[in-house]
Amino acid sequence: MARKFHLGWFLQGSSVQSWGEPWTGNIGTDWMVPEFFIEMTRNLERACFDYVLLEDSSYIGESYGGSREIYLHHGLSVPRQDPSIVAALLARETKRIGIVTTLGTFAYPPYLLARQIASLDQVSSGRIGWNAVTGSSDFAARNFGLDGMPPHDTRYDIADEYMDVVRALWGSWEPGAIVADRESGVLVDHTKVHAINHQGTYFKVRGPLNSGPCVQGQPVIAQAGGSPRGRQFAAKHADTIVAMVKGTAGMKAYRDDVRARMAAQGRNPDDCKVLFLVSPVLGDTEEEARARHRRKLATSEEQIAKRLAHLSKITNLDFGALPLDKPLGSLTTNGHQQSLDEFLKKAGNKTLREAAEIYSDAGSIPLIGTPAQVAEQMGAAMEEIGGDGFLVSMADTTRRTIAEICDGLVPELQQRGLARKAYDHAMFRDNLRAF
Repeated sequence: MARKFHLGWFLQGSSVQSWGEPWTGNIGTDWMVPEFFIEMTRNLERACFDYVLLEDSSYIGESYGGSREIYLHHGLSVPRQDPSIVAALLARETKRIGIVTTLGTFAYPPYLLARQIASLDQVSSGRIGWNAVTGSSDFAARNFGLDGMPPHDTRYDIADEYMDVVRALWGSWEPGAIVADRESGVLVDHTKVHAINHQGTYFKVRGPLNSGPCVQGQPVIAQAGGSPRGRQFAAKHADTIVAMVKGTAGMKAYRDDVRARMAAQGRNPDDCKVLFLVSPVLGDTEEEARARHRRKLATSEEQIAKRLAHLSKITNLDFGALPLDKPLGSLTTNGHQQSLDEFLKKAGNKTLREAAEIYSDAGSIPLIGTPAQVAEQMGAAMEEIGGDGFLVSMADTTRRTIAEICDGLVPELQQRGLARKAYDHAMFRDNLRAF
């Protein structure tokens, strides 16, 4: 019998999507209002996705060429609205799908974040997740009064203590604290609400949380740890992991490593679902899908610059200052280490231009073909990996691509017993752990 796997959607920012791409309608003028994202999330819920994750960054890129021009000109990760506000709107318009908002541990005091997430969990009836990011950009750090980001591993040390604080705040209301007894007149049992009195290396927080408890007890935690230190953090804290690893062998090795780290920390590895980023390219025929894929890979000087600008933003490296027609050589970063490592691995001895030409071939594995063919590819890959699912991430998130996934690919997965046809539970974590 086929073993079901989980599905999520990785939304690259919660404002302008796919500027300059076909089938985007009036996105350049309509992005300020949430109708597109509401419509999208309702479709994902109809297709029984586990969750939609609202990725975010809190700065405008300027690493490429030391300028903001290319980012603003082409709408590269800008404008971006606060994902938590969008998450609240999506929660109001849906009933079962999980909604994950991205917030940085460097940007929010723990009490503020814990209160915000608890409030979102309440208004969504237990469907909120937090994508916990430690930050990687000095530009972002300077928007919050910092001189720059701490070293990579130190950021995770800080985040470990941060997690201790917010979990304690979410636990500062015991189960049963809300009595709501009209006869006695007691709303909250004061003996079940406690200060946390945390005094650590990086944080000092008294508590208790004044918002009341999370509906789920603790919200779902998402994380994208790729480096060894990041994997250790994810294994300790995450309920779902965003993974970008090339090839089924690498995906299996990554999942096995994270699960082993979880077991070593006394956690049940089945309590955390690893979802691998993929970008399916679909067509009515295989030939049509392959032609669409070739068009996606087609390059011009402008497209090469845009791809390198994106890579510059997430790695803090100025690829605009490097010669296009020479091999890359060795590079290091205090930014997204795994993204740089994967790019360098894929580049090999190629020139920067050649590496940029293949950089847009996104996803952990190539998924190209008809919906039926891609469903078979996904099922075979997951059988080899062992679990837990896929996180769809599209460079061209449009109504067309959403329909192709929800009304083309997902029914083929469901027909094969690979994806759920209905939600088993009302709350996010329960659905994640349903299989």
